Amino acid sequence: MYLNNPNITLPENPNTIVWKYLDLSKFLDLLISRKLFMSRSDKFEDQYEGTFSEPTFEEIKRLSENNTTFLNYYKSHREKVVISSWHINEYESFAMWQIFTQNSEGLAIQSTVGRLQKALAFEKESQQFIGEVNYIDYKKEYIPFDDLFFPFLFKRKSFQYEREVRILSDLSEQEIKINDGLKIDIDINELIEKIYIHPKSENWYKKLVIELVSKLGFDFEIEKSDLESDILI
Repeated sequence: MYLNNPNITLPENPNTIVWKYLDLSKFLDLLISRKLFMSRSDKFEDQYEGTFSEPTFEEIKRLSENNTTFLNYYKSHREKVVISSWHINEYESFAMWQIFTQNSEGLAIQSTVGRLQKALAFEKESQQFIGEVNYIDYKKEYIPFDDLFFPFLFKRKSFQYEREVRILSDLSEQEIKINDGLKIDIDINELIEKIYIHPKSENWYKKLVIELVSKLGFDFEIEKSDLESDILI
């Protein structure tokens, strides 16, 4: 279930558009299972994920000088936090297509912040929060640690292009074994507003996606991205 946290920043307009770029296999897994995969925070490619900036780390070391369990908790906590990442943008992103899809056979789910919030109401076993990521200089800027979610809502400035909003869940108090991540129940029809097909894909691929979606009992609006449409000259 989605819960509001007054300390977590989120776009005020619930109609703010968000995107998820993924390959066909992951998309079909989402539709078939009707569950959203959330990755364990320490399994992301960015090794700084869920860690602290240098000024914050120095303060934590000082506070934990006579209490090593304090620092060890923060290290192990990364294994219990799961994340689903979305990209804020009014329009499609050419860069996101390049980074998150391969071989011109990917898709993009278009949704909104409000839809994410409503879609999460289906999940009853765990609590989810949604927050916008802050991009900072990890050598100079301070990350507060009065809230256990805060290190997961900060990234290095070199990732600013991601313009990321995250669904987060802390499973520290649950007896759940997490390997690479876990799936949570989601209202698929609420989650997905529209589907875009990779701009470099062939027509047969679009027809295949439409047929598969229909056979699975969904009727989403599906169209091919026009980022590679013919130029007018």
